[in-house]
Amino acid sequence: MKQPLTEEKVFKDPVHNYIHVQDTIIWRLINTREFQRLRRIRQLGTSYLTFHGAEHSRFSHSLGVYEITRRIISQFERSGYKDWMPEENLLTLCAALLHDLGHGPFSHSIEEAFEMNHEDWTCRIIQEDTEITAILRDVAEDFPRKVASVIAKTYEHEIVVNLVSGPLDADRMDYLLRDAYYTGVNYGTIDIDRILRMLRPYNGRVVVKESGMHAIEDYLMSRYQMYWQVYFHPVTRSSEIILRQIFRRAKELFQEGYSFRFMINPLTDLFCGEVDVEQYLLLDEALVQTAFMQWTLERDKTLSDLCSRFIHRKLYKYVEMDHLDSETIDEIRRSFAGAGLHPDYDLEIDFPTDLPYDVFRPGEGFDSKQILLLDRHDNLREISEVSDIVRSISGIHRGRYHLYFPQDKLQRALTQLPVSIAEIFAK
Repeated sequence: MKQPLTEEKVFKDPVHNYIHVQDTIIWRLINTREFQRLRRIRQLGTSYLTFHGAEHSRFSHSLGVYEITRRIISQFERSGYKDWMPEENLLTLCAALLHDLGHGPFSHSIEEAFEMNHEDWTCRIIQEDTEITAILRDVAEDFPRKVASVIAKTYEHEIVVNLVSGPLDADRMDYLLRDAYYTGVNYGTIDIDRILRMLRPYNGRVVVKESGMHAIEDYLMSRYQMYWQVYFHPVTRSSEIILRQIFRRAKELFQEGYSFRFMINPLTDLFCGEVDVEQYLLLDEALVQTAFMQWTLERDKTLSDLCSRFIHRKLYKYVEMDHLDSETIDEIRRSFAGAGLHPDYDLEIDFPTDLPYDVFRPGEGFDSKQILLLDRHDNLREISEVSDIVRSISGIHRGRYHLYFPQDKLQRALTQLPVSIAEIFAK
């Protein structure tokens, strides 16, 4: 199945130094329009409004995931591990490269707004009438289906899925390193060389040699810090909330028959819920931000205000609360409405554990979400059974309620709010 290039192609990369492409199929996939589209999708969504350097793309991340996977496979082959099957090499590399193909503009925010799943779109792009599909079929007629099954986590050999999507996969290792680099923080600086050397294929899945436990502890601690300091950053969440509200308001107006001063496909099809693969591939952040800029001039004041806030970074402020019950929430919403504020658009109550990120949680048994250590007697143990550090960070519950609101609007309406409610937002 391998088709080696006559000359290796190399990408210069700030995270991995070099990314090596040695197979013709991989090189052809990179040069498809579907993969090149990922240059126009930011890896960290709206985080660039919090960390100004976070402008890196899904394209560079996908190359990074491919490179880490290539290194793992090379190590397995050099060491001659009998639990790794060389015939899975190309399949695993293709799945690693293409795993984020279906991400839309601003990723998780648009998924929430339109009830979409990027993995579903990835599988469709891989299997429907695209350049990607044609190239994969050159390997074998059923090869697109196999690649999609790895991404959908239904492929028959769990070890292949483990490398692309698991508790210690190439995806997480690249985004920790890459996101830390571009946000300028130090939390994600893991010892990836040590981790890769300690990985072993064993009984159909990827495990870690016990002597590599401390490198894995550092990895999990870095992951923990990155989630709370970068991915769950409250300012980033504010921009994500406004973004989601823009999509929601535009969709409401479209369904009501509102006449937009600016509207183009594929946004029309997106609002109708009738997007096909060809239309979906036209969706990128350049198109969406063009629409937002035009919508700052819309007659609808809610949409215009939300788009202006997003484009010009006039984000919602927030207050934190340890506890918030449903009665208090209802009272706040009634008070906002009574003061002339919109309880659906001028208030958002957020709890970080609801965010679409996968913080590591140990559990019982040896399921696919656990990190397993292999000792010198070939016995397996889940890492939290051995590591006090992992046990301690996995038991921490850091979530607090955040109430987001437009400070300028609230300031004007503050005197019309009940004193008990006004005091909450005066913190």
